[in-house]
Amino acid sequence: MAVYGDSFYFMAQTKEQKQKSLKEIKENLEKQKAMVFVAYEGLKAADIFNFRKKLKEADGKFLVVKKTLLNLILKDKKININAKDLKGQIAVVFGFEDEISPAKLSYQFSREKEGLRLLAGFFENEIIGSEQVLALAQIPSREELLSKVVGSIASPISGFVNVLQGNLKNFVYLLTNIKK
Repeated sequence: MAVYGDSFYFMAQTKEQKQKSLKEIKENLEKQKAMVFVAYEGLKAADIFNFRKKLKEADGKFLVVKKTLLNLILKDKKININAKDLKGQIAVVFGFEDEISPAKLSYQFSREKEGLRLLAGFFENEIIGSEQVLALAQIPSREELLSKVVGSIASPISGFVNVLQGNLKNFVYLLTNIKK
């Protein structure tokens, strides 16, 4: 059984099917903002389905690709990585909307399921290693960064308000002690 893109084939692919797979991969390569190369071994079909679903929600895609086909396409696009050097069964996680989401989602899924390993990535027209993909995956999201900025801005203001309230409280305590 072979898996290409979103399809399962139970027999050897015909030349026509290979051309269709090649075209699909090329189209995704044209649209992508970032890619992560992963090895998937021992994952159940339901796990891969759930991962694809999460990626689709984040405008991404998970494609299982033969190393020889991947090498042909990458060589054509002048991307210098040899897929045969990547160990295991290879899949490519594409990110079409966000550069960091494929790394982040792949990393989160690899923490849940041991069968998925981050191998390399393609980010800003450069091949990056698994350590750099991991570093990208651990960058906080835009919303998290914005909330930290708002918290940093609000912190001195709330501290100032607390200082002013402290003076008022001390004044009230002084008046109550004088009244006694």
